[in-house]
Amino acid sequence: MKFISWNVNGLRACVGKEFKESFAKLDADFFCLQETKMQEGQLDIAFESYESYWNYADKKGYSGTAIFTKHKPLNVTYGLGIDEHDHEGRVITLEMDTFYLVTVYTPNSQDGLKRLEYRMKWEDDFQNYIKSLDKKKPVLVCGDLNVAHEEIDLKNPKTNHKNAGFSDEERAKMTQFLNSGFIDSFRTLYPEQVTYSWWSYRFKAREKNAGWRIDYFLLSERLREQLIDAKIHTDIFGSDHCPVEVEVNL
Repeated sequence: MKFISWNVNGLRACVGKEFKESFAKLDADFFCLQETKMQEGQLDIAFESYESYWNYADKKGYSGTAIFTKHKPLNVTYGLGIDEHDHEGRVITLEMDTFYLVTVYTPNSQDGLKRLEYRMKWEDDFQNYIKSLDKKKPVLVCGDLNVAHEEIDLKNPKTNHKNAGFSDEERAKMTQFLNSGFIDSFRTLYPEQVTYSWWSYRFKAREKNAGWRIDYFLLSERLREQLIDAKIHTDIFGSDHCPVEVEVNL
């Protein structure tokens, strides 16, 4: 099965930048979106043979997630079931026969790490949620996790140390996540490959490939042998992020 995850940084804007063509070209079984930045009824978008599920933020034009799927889930849940976290439309979980698929848009710690304390609380609660699912069935977690885990995962690690997305605290939480029984699919297959998934709109960062790898597919450790491939589609535009892909024999 083929899975795609893409932070579209505003789906209505992305639709004007060949989103539908990219969606068709990628032809995934499951297509997960983050940062849709819209409310219900603001965009009429559907694809033949796909069902879609949406989680909107209370705040207009902010956050939000969606999943398009060719395979009908047994159950769909929205959020973590924790009121503190469930007003920004950040999580959708599909329960399938043999696995869970979770798409997530992790909160950004923001300039000056002003939201770092909240981010740390989010990390603990989100990881506990994923581990509770993992006790029942293997889990695929995808999305913009808003952290470059290792120095190989961003162009300028030294100048970004202690900045949002590359603070010691955020990186330690990612290490903790992986150590609790999950694998980073791309890094598992390509330990030395330097490829990014996000570039700032400033300073011609994408043109210079001064990017960060902050979009992931994390898989339950027991899916390691079923992992076929992982890709980062740097040739697809329409957002400041590009789509990431994983193929798993499920």
